[in-house]
Amino acid sequence: MTNSPEPGAGTEPGTGTEPGTEPAGPPTGGAPLTHGLQTRHLTMMGLGSAIGAGLFLGSGVGIATAGPAVLVSYAIAGALVVLVMRMLAEMAAALPASGSFSVYAETALGRWAGFLLGWLYWFMLIMVLGVEITGVAEIVHGWWPGVPQWAAAAVVVAVFGAINLVGVRHFGEAEFWFALIKVAAIVGFLVVGVLVVVGVVPVEGSVLGHWDEHGGFAPAGWAGIAAGLLTVVFAFGGIEIVTIAAAEARDPATAVVRATRTILWRILAFYIGSVAIMVALIPWDDADDLASPFVTVLQMAGFDGAARLMEVVVVIALLSAFNANIYGTSRMLFSLAGRGDAPAAAARVSRRGVPAVAVWVSVAFGVVAVLLNWLLPETLLAILLNAVGAVLLVVWVLVAVSQLRLRPRLEAAARERGEPMALRAWGYPWLTWTVLAALAALVVLMLSDDAARAQLVATAGVVAVILAAYLVRRRVRARRGRGTTGRDAPRDVPA
Repeated sequence: MTNSPEPGAGTEPGTGTEPGTEPAGPPTGGAPLTHGLQTRHLTMMGLGSAIGAGLFLGSGVGIATAGPAVLVSYAIAGALVVLVMRMLAEMAAALPASGSFSVYAETALGRWAGFLLGWLYWFMLIMVLGVEITGVAEIVHGWWPGVPQWAAAAVVVAVFGAINLVGVRHFGEAEFWFALIKVAAIVGFLVVGVLVVVGVVPVEGSVLGHWDEHGGFAPAGWAGIAAGLLTVVFAFGGIEIVTIAAAEARDPATAVVRATRTILWRILAFYIGSVAIMVALIPWDDADDLASPFVTVLQMAGFDGAARLMEVVVVIALLSAFNANIYGTSRMLFSLAGRGDAPAAAARVSRRGVPAVAVWVSVAFGVVAVLLNWLLPETLLAILLNAVGAVLLVVWVLVAVSQLRLRPRLEAAARERGEPMALRAWGYPWLTWTVLAALAALVVLMLSDDAARAQLVATAGVVAVILAAYLVRRRVRARRGRGTTGRDAPRDVPA
């Protein structure tokens, strides 16, 4: 492959450097990232990232909002995420890069888009790190009241910081087994739930066949389905880490194709299957039972230790997400540094092929979360959740726009090589435009809801701050006559 300039990005005024020019050598500081991940790692990583505490703890909120019709909300949200991920996988299969959608946005739209998505996603994952560590600490403190929350959080940070520092293969193995446990828990729940629904395990209190006594399938009508959509649409977030990790797979193009072809449908089956069982057995207006719907169903089936079992599963889900997000933040920061958009030290790679400085930065923010946990143990979770806002919405929009711009170039590059594209998104370009229209409708829907509108405004504020930082950085570099390195930019895509 040749070192060709990045398409569409152009030359920044005042820098004299094409932002897509990638040097032949590795990033500053030593060896390049290793390729220690296998397809099974990516597949289970994608499954595990989407099956998180949001499903185990948050599904009851959606049911209480829309009633059984929340299944429609999940189907709409799931279809939207499937299409976005297919677009992202198309680009990742052709142009594997540790910065994933940040690199693709930069390639398609220019430096500002890559800078925005890279730092926006990094900010979101850093905030989520605090949420996850707080959740684990609260549950552990409940098990052993003598262990302070900050101590439990400190152990988590130390252990998973070490896992991410010893090598990507160890990270991949840890995520594989974490995800396998979560998938096994979901499959077990589905088996038990089906046995209850079909009557093999007789239970009392089921509402199956009696929805009319509780307002029918859609007690709140289409308004309830729309409100339910707002509560579930971001539950699928996390699966995008597959395209970040693809750059460190042994055969990136093949791995991302195989991983994404089946992951999405399995996730939809897990989510919709689990929620279908819940709405078949639990009245949608029973707030107490919906507080822990998984536990409620298992207790109905006679599992007395269901509450403690689900607490263990939730802790595993949170630990898995924490591990994955340390990886995600470190790789995104590494990518930003490789393109000159973050301190150069973050692009340094250890002898194990790990961007050690970038990992240490993630660990440092984990330590900050521990300190905040100690200072604000009761309020930290709510603060961090509000801070995340609707970042994924911005990511999805720019992924769709990037795919619109890049698809013709990817096809042209494939023709030049005499090979077909490894993966194609469906229905280009009309389905991509449909997704963008659906995302615009989602924004309108969010503006009609007080809580969602506040998140949207918060995210808009963060976007404005990042873009302002980009403009300041651009002017400073223009005055100094400095260019950008573009180490993580994809290559061989014709303009």
